[in-house]
Amino acid sequence: MRLLECLAADQARLRQVASADLAAAVPSCPDWTVADLVRHVATVYLHKVECMRTGRIPSSWPPDLSGEEPLALLDRACLALRAEFDSRDPGALAPTWYDPDQTVGFWLRRMAQETVVHRVDAELAVAGAVTEIPADLAVDGIDEVLRIFLGYGSRRWPERFTDVLPDSAIRLLATAGPASWQIRLGPEGATVAADRAAVARATAAPPGTDRPDAASERGSAGAGAAGGGASATGGAATSGPAADPPSEAGPAATISASPERLLLWLWRRSAADAVGWTGDRAAVDRLRLALAPATR
Repeated sequence: MRLLECLAADQARLRQVASADLAAAVPSCPDWTVADLVRHVATVYLHKVECMRTGRIPSSWPPDLSGEEPLALLDRACLALRAEFDSRDPGALAPTWYDPDQTVGFWLRRMAQETVVHRVDAELAVAGAVTEIPADLAVDGIDEVLRIFLGYGSRRWPERFTDVLPDSAIRLLATAGPASWQIRLGPEGATVAADRAAVARATAAPPGTDRPDAASERGSAGAGAAGGGASATGGAATSGPAADPPSEAGPAATISASPERLLLWLWRRSAADAVGWTGDRAAVDRLRLALAPATR
């Protein structure tokens, strides 16, 4: 399965880079060292293991893991997480924080995306250069951060976004190759509509493997676009309430980049000018600001 391949590759790269200098500061995660980063990833993995094993989200987390050496803890957590994924169908029930998708497939996708972003954090801290992110994984990550983290998150937890949303609606378009997302930012939250067919084409994996988000879509196909799940029939998938009709004036700004560059920009792992844009620069800056609570 493609997601498991990506997860395994990024886990291995993260460990390799981290082992070179656990004391290095992580520029993309202020106040963290690489050791802190490794502990964070391991703790996140073990949390998901607990969710799948027990069928509930732990009420008290994390446990005291301070007695374990960071890399040993990461190794243990990687093995435990892989064992859970190997023993469960992606469509099996598992509690998550994303109401429309309560499946193992959601955590599989989330852990693959969590790992690639933190692998980049480790590389920025130790290696300087970032290893290429596969385009299919990057497009899937863009879709996740825009539709779920920003679109769903800004409406599910509006108190976290109060200070970063505009007073009046702003529309933007983000593109990465053939994939595109229409974004509306307003005081009530964000709505993100994806061209699902284009995203599916952009995330097509090599023959014989699943594309990155296939597991999550199998689990959430019944949720429907209105609930934030992917549309199983193509067309637009929308986060939050039904999307507004297209604005006659078009988007205030269009942001364009390769899948890897756009993913890192959305996750604030690159400079503000790392993507191309046209239109209103203030609208681009507002999107970048609105992403801050979702991408810490």
